[in-house]
Amino acid sequence: MRFNRTATAALLLALATPAFADVEHYTVDPDHTYVSMEVPHIQSISIWRGKFDHTQSGSITLDRTKKTGTVDIVIDAASVDFGHKKLNEELQEEKFFDTKKYPTATYHSDSIKFDGDTPVEVDGQLTLHGVTKPVTLKINSFKCIMHPMLKVQVCGADASATFDRADFGIDNGIKFTGTGKVNLQIQVEAALDGKPGPSH
Repeated sequence: MRFNRTATAALLLALATPAFADVEHYTVDPDHTYVSMEVPHIQSISIWRGKFDHTQSGSITLDRTKKTGTVDIVIDAASVDFGHKKLNEELQEEKFFDTKKYPTATYHSDSIKFDGDTPVEVDGQLTLHGVTKPVTLKINSFKCIMHPMLKVQVCGADASATFDRADFGIDNGIKFTGTGKVNLQIQVEAALDGKPGPSH
């Protein structure tokens, strides 16, 4: 029986090359992912620092060939903690996060920018207090390792961003602070979902 050489070669190539091999899928580890923030106190006399204690869920994809990817993160807004009980309670109220009405904050992106093989910036949409606005994350560091205990590839990143809380309808107290500027610091770790990772 004779085979068409072109068809045979195409079949072998298809079998040897898995579909979407260049796209890596990661699941965010909530126990090692935190969003912290810096906000000014009255007339910026000092800087208050707090964080969200609970990341509900998240996923990340990286396409290193096309130099892009996606990010989806869900944060429990009621887990905000500035180390000050009264302030934490006030932040749950309507004048701030209004967590009964808006229990989560989310971040979604379909655009990750690379420098060579390394992600360096994410252009996405932050939804906070029921309002969605563009927020760009700068990736300050990024590293992937074979986790010594989990025995899977895990990637970690440190990212930062700045936004004005008034843009999200959270303007209470700005007349005293003089600015609604919020500096975000984001630490994230995510595990590869059973697909081959980078060779380096």
